[in-house]
This record gives sequence, structure tokens and C-alpha cells, in this order.
Amino acid sequence: MLCRYPRPLGRSHSVSPMASPAPLDRHHRPLGVLRLSLTARCNLACPYCLPDGQEPAGLLSLAERLLLVETAVQLGVHTLRLTGGEPLLHGDLEALIRALAPLRQRPQGDRRGVLRQIALTTNGTLLSVERARSLRQAGLERITLSLDGADGASVARMAGLAPSAGPPAAEDDTHSARGEALLARVLAAIEHARAAGFDPAAGELKLNAVITRHGNADQLLPLAALARQRGLELRLIEYMDVGNRNGWEPAQVIAAAEMVARIGERWPLEPLGRDCHGTASRWRYRDGGGLLAAIASISAPFCGDCNRLRITADGVAYSCLFAASGTDLRPWLRPRPDRDGLLAALGSLWRQRDDRYSEERSRSAEAAMAPIAGLVSVATADSRLTAEPQATADIEAAPDANGNPGSMAAASPPAHAEMAYLGG
Repeated sequence: MLCRYPRPLGRSHSVSPMASPAPLDRHHRPLGVLRLSLTARCNLACPYCLPDGQEPAGLLSLAERLLLVETAVQLGVHTLRLTGGEPLLHGDLEALIRALAPLRQRPQGDRRGVLRQIALTTNGTLLSVERARSLRQAGLERITLSLDGADGASVARMAGLAPSAGPPAAEDDTHSARGEALLARVLAAIEHARAAGFDPAAGELKLNAVITRHGNADQLLPLAALARQRGLELRLIEYMDVGNRNGWEPAQVIAAAEMVARIGERWPLEPLGRDCHGTASRWRYRDGGGLLAAIASISAPFCGDCNRLRITADGVAYSCLFAASGTDLRPWLRPRPDRDGLLAALGSLWRQRDDRYSEERSRSAEAAMAPIAGLVSVATADSRLTAEPQATADIEAAPDANGNPGSMAAASPPAHAEMAYLGG
């Protein structure tokens, strides 16, 4: 699959040479993006994610995180995305961003590498006026907020908010009221971020939405309308089989092409393609209403040029969001930091990387799987997703070698359970 050469990231417009050639994995993919989790905790319980309610043992210190980022930059990382759980629960967030300033201020051509962009993914519920301002002043450049519905009932359902005890009618009313309150907080967070200087027109403020067929499929148009009204790029994310807590079923997946087609029927779209090493295919509204994006990890995987490394809050590195196991980096951080050893360990991890989970799953299921709703085809000329009109059908997977009903999930699902925790 072809892709567009990515637009310049951050303030700088060139790539810094390394002291030695940046490592390539077994599929010749460079390391470019580090997704660093700051906490396993979250103040919501979204059913597609279900992160931990408490921190793991051995949580990394600020100094250890700084060393990890510095080492990753030396190996080619140019973009850092801070995630959770919910990263705004982490008290040292601003301190970490400020401490990374020397990596940002290196001159172009510095042989140690240059960190060109710091971004944050958050549910927005804790993003006050003051917090947004302090993050911007610390040096944060981009914020992506998560919102999976445009009305109280949908927001409550997708955020895992349990209704208060009481008669069913009262429970439903309470449920919706809690969802409305949460929706109001996220909408306020959007304006707090905008006021702090995060400009949606420059791609500094975006909106994520995970869509499931039986959870919030009816929210596609309302979410698109909300994003258009507020001048935000809406990023639609397919429901992914990450971890083993979220009860993932293929039938719950709505392919990106179907989602985009539904919105395109209401507001015509012009395809823009996918940046190389990017996760999202993007479209422009023909009426000037902004941008729309879709992340098709299930129906149109982009493993071929994935350049992302994920590190959990307790220092375990995953070379794929779907990886079943990771590499514990703490032996090179404790009791005393071993800079050379950490550099060698991370470099070796990347060079041995062979992950193509989504593509391999798609190929194994392709022969016998039912058409994904709004079948996805990938145009080789401009890398855009196109929707071919077909009868809507739930995703089904190929049977296994014994003829039993198949599953699109791996035979041994990933041991970790956190979608947001690993920056999904």
C-alpha cells in the first residue's frame, strides 16, 4: 500500500542524522514514534479499553522516563506521545514535558537526534483551563481528546458509567444525566485547549472516537456534526482486539470504509490519503467543513510502515499494540542507569522486530471471511480507503484447521489488556 510522504512535524522541517544509522526492523521499518504511558490508571471504564484501576508495581520515575526518551531519540524517535490510562492523573506530567526541552532544543543535524514533537492523548475530563495552560507553557504541542458520543446516554454507555441504584427508569435518567455531565466536561476541555493555544487548524487539537456496531454506531453523524461545528478533525477508530478484557468480537467492528461512507453520504468527502508511517487515512469535506480521519487497524492494516514503539508505565516495551509479550527495560534502569546497555537493548529489540499482527490476521482470515460491511479496497494510486456499496454484513472470520468457527483474534490473545494504556 502506498502512502503520502508525511508533512513536517513540530517546529522543525528536517530530519536529523544519527551518530550511526538508525536501526531498521526485519521489515525495514525505522523507529520514529514513542508512545509512553505515564499511568495505568483511568477515571473512566470504557468497555473497549478497561485499563487498570491501580498502578503496577515498579512504576517508572521521572528520571527513568527521561532516560528512556533520550535513548529512543538517539535511535531515531522524533515524536513522543504521552498516554495512560489517563495521563492527566499523573502528577509529574508537566515536569516531564519541561525536562524534555533540551532534546527539543538541539540544533538540526545534532548527531544525538532531535525530539520534534510532544503530543498527549486524554479523555479530557481533567483538562481545566489552568491545566491546559500549564501544559502549553510546559511545551506540549498537540492534544487529542477522546469522545465516543454526542448525547448523554451514548457517552455514559461508552465511558462505562454505571447508573445509580434505583428503579429502572430512575437508573436510565441518572445514567443519561451522568453522561451529559461528562459530555459537558469534554466539550469544555476542547475550548480550554483552544484558549491555551492548541490550534485545531494546525492539527494541534483533534478528537478521537472508537465506534462499535452495537455500542455507538448511531453516533457517527452526530459526532461528525459536532466536530465540524467546532472546527476539529474527527478520527474514527475501529474497535480493536487489544488485550483480553474487552470481550472483542468481530461482529462489533464497523469497518472504516463503512463509517466514512455513512458520513460522506451526508457531507461529501475528498480523499487525502495516509501519511507514510501514519495510522490515519484522511478526507477533506468538500464544503470546507474541515477534515475527517479513520484508523482501520482491523479492516485495512498499516503494519507495513508502522514505526511505533510503546512503553508501559512500569517500563515494559511493546513493539506492537497487539504484542502478546514485551521487554522489561528496568534491568538497564535500576539500581543504576546503564545508558550504553539501554541503548543496545532498545536497538536490539527494534532490529529483531517482526510484528505484523493485523496484516497476518487479515491474510489468514481473508479466504473464508464474509465481506466487511462496506468492503474496503485500497487504492494503490493514492492510498485512500474507498467504500464499495454492498449489503451490510458483520465481520466473520475463517474457520480454523479443524473446521471450527474462526476468530479474527490471535489464538493466544495479548496478555496485556490496556488499549489506551499502550497508546491505542
